[in-house]
Amino acid sequence: MPPEPAPGAAATHDFVGIGLGPFNLGLACLAEPIAELDGVFLESKPDFEWHSGMFLEGAHLQTPFLSDLVTLADPTSPYSFLNYLKEAGRLYSFYIRENFYPLRTEYNDYCRWAAAKLSSVRFGRTVTTVTYEESDGLYTVRTQTGETYRARHLVLGTGTPPYLPASCAGLGGDLIHNSRYLGAKESLQAKESLTIVGSGQSAAEIYYDLLSEMDAHHYRLNWVTRSPRFFPLEYTKLTLEMTSPEYVDYFHALPEDTRYRLEREQRSLFKGIDAELIDQIFDLLYQKNLKGPVPTRLMTNTALLSARYEPGGDVGGTYTLGLRQQEQEQDFSLATQGLILATGYTYTTPRFLDPVADRIRLDGHGRLDIARNYSIDTTGRGIFLQNGGVHTHSITSPDLGMGPYRNAYIIGELLGRAHYPVEKAIAFQEFAAPEGTIV
Repeated sequence: MPPEPAPGAAATHDFVGIGLGPFNLGLACLAEPIAELDGVFLESKPDFEWHSGMFLEGAHLQTPFLSDLVTLADPTSPYSFLNYLKEAGRLYSFYIRENFYPLRTEYNDYCRWAAAKLSSVRFGRTVTTVTYEESDGLYTVRTQTGETYRARHLVLGTGTPPYLPASCAGLGGDLIHNSRYLGAKESLQAKESLTIVGSGQSAAEIYYDLLSEMDAHHYRLNWVTRSPRFFPLEYTKLTLEMTSPEYVDYFHALPEDTRYRLEREQRSLFKGIDAELIDQIFDLLYQKNLKGPVPTRLMTNTALLSARYEPGGDVGGTYTLGLRQQEQEQDFSLATQGLILATGYTYTTPRFLDPVADRIRLDGHGRLDIARNYSIDTTGRGIFLQNGGVHTHSITSPDLGMGPYRNAYIIGELLGRAHYPVEKAIAFQEFAAPEGTIV
């Protein structure tokens, strides 16, 4: 890779990757050995960090180690998780552990290890604007540090920012999104009452963590979810075949309104709770209940409609949540000192793309119209998107295991030829109706 440019100087590349989460980091690893592909990756943070606010003790990925940065595209890559374990002297320990789901902190350390080996990564570079010159067919990327990069292609990996419900926008006080949980945990546990709003894995992990320690801190603990029950993540093997090239082909070809309906219906396929954790929560409640009633409430079918904050008190003010039991259509309120919003993440188009908005396709719902090849620009091969495409590419969009597949696909588009073989069909089941008569 060429050296970093001096401030103000323009370097020209085949592509610029903006943002460095696991997906763009995987692309960097897979692109590194390809001599005819010159790319650079710009990340605003000073080092790699992935959901560090949720590094709870024992928390692990919901996908096995084979869904690392590279293996499912190139099992011989030196950037594999197994090679990381070997260099760290933990390969045999991981083997003896017989649990192939890496710890979250371990996966983050693996990603940091990989990023440190790459010459194409630039940390501490916040992208401010992207423009396009028709005359030479190049995008110009400018950063806060005054650097300029030029490229024929962009790959967006800026991730999905935390989502806060509209009822909590500008609410005030010290409410937190779950992404900041660990940093706020000590101050939260000093309060008399805590409420978690959310239905997925993060909400469950935080509830279990706070439930485990509530006897030492004497707070009341509530868990509010609009879901009708605490849905387990569906992880049966035929369901997992929906993370396949065939299903992406099938889903992407469906009418737009059908895809949007399925996006809502399939949430439990990638936003559910690990079944083992659900059982652990019940067992802990059972154990604590032997000593008497546990000061906790788990409320399903309950939607957050409004929120009000009143400052005051030694450990902060009080939130009053307006809630509705949706099946009964009955409204009620809940007062809590601590509020944790485990409300997930949602993709928003980065503002630095505003100058090239006329080159970006939108669908009938006003969201990015992501082509089958993961491009979002009018040419169909200029700007590619990592993640952010559940409405076009189904549950494969956020799935770590499909990251190498998508990157192999994007690399093929960048080169104009396949470099890493891209699987066409791996599922036993058929998703689309067959043509003609079945004999």
